[in-house]
Amino acid sequence: MQWIRRLYETVPDSLVRPGKVVILYGARRVGKTMLVKRLLAERSGKIFMDTGENLDLARILLARNPETYRLFFGSYDIIFIDEAQYIDHVGECLKMLVDLFPEKCFIITGSSAFNISQNASEPLTGRSITKVLYPLSLVELLSQFEPFDIFQNFESYLLYGMYPEVFSMPDRRDKIEYLINIRNGYLFKDIFALEQIKNSQKLQDILRLLALQIGNEVSLNEIATKVGLSKNTVERYIDLLEKAFVIKKVGAFAKNLRNEISKSAKYYFWDIGIRNAVINNFNSLELRTDVGAMWENFVVMEFVKKSEYASDFAQFYFWRTYDQKELDLVIEKKGELTGYEIKWQDEKAKIPASWTKTYGGQTAVVTRNTLLEMMLQ
Repeated sequence: MQWIRRLYETVPDSLVRPGKVVILYGARRVGKTMLVKRLLAERSGKIFMDTGENLDLARILLARNPETYRLFFGSYDIIFIDEAQYIDHVGECLKMLVDLFPEKCFIITGSSAFNISQNASEPLTGRSITKVLYPLSLVELLSQFEPFDIFQNFESYLLYGMYPEVFSMPDRRDKIEYLINIRNGYLFKDIFALEQIKNSQKLQDILRLLALQIGNEVSLNEIATKVGLSKNTVERYIDLLEKAFVIKKVGAFAKNLRNEISKSAKYYFWDIGIRNAVINNFNSLELRTDVGAMWENFVVMEFVKKSEYASDFAQFYFWRTYDQKELDLVIEKKGELTGYEIKWQDEKAKIPASWTKTYGGQTAVVTRNTLLEMMLQ
């Protein structure tokens, strides 16, 4: 498999912090374990490395005995536990470890289960730093490949997404098979393991409805009616899908105009390839009617990933008025607003005058010809 250098590898000590537990979490199969192993291979000092699936390690940690901890971990400089979500009460165990060894560095990886389970992270409040690893980003690709080569592969990215293994597969059939396997085997694994979901088919139905509405405002009441669940249950399922790094909610921006939509939301997929697997559609772009929505999903998530990796604490919105004036994306960063209209190829799309008059700030139209330049800014 071709390894794409991840952004965390270019930032010194991004995952190694003495006296802290660095939690690297994210969806399954995005490369968390490989990333940490590559980083640690470049470090000096003695490193403990194991997985939460090791029952012996679990027994040692769950003993919660200082002398036991000193015996098994005292000689190491860095302690790395992969897939830590498999260890019961792992947050409490790690709290004890970091209090006992404040000079050591602790790194753990966890799938979305660590994010879903509040019991895992609450004991580490004040002692942990969380980092999220997403599927590959354009920012990462631009540091290793020529922009023209990336530009030529936009259709592939829109169809098969940005999972590292998919990116390295030359064969279309292999890409589709891999994404279908994720859809069937990994997508809901943590949700089912940690939450009492009475009807897994309903969860899949909700996700499919969201997949068919990317780029559009979503009515939870409408979804509830279609799947035969209460609105509260639908909200809970969607919240779990967000915490499992399947979808991301983007709310409406509204401050000054009386006719602004304020309570709606759009939902995008963290990886557009997963979205296509959910609806089982990998047809080429010229055969599709949803290219604009796919491109919007892809662009929004690339801006989100860029912001997350830069730690600039940006907020993301869309904007619409009741009389159908709209912007696909509004980014609020350090008190400044930037509005974006997202079009696959319509470079002459106009920014609504009512937005400019009311909020000013920077605006731009994002097309396939302009996206890469924006990622480099």
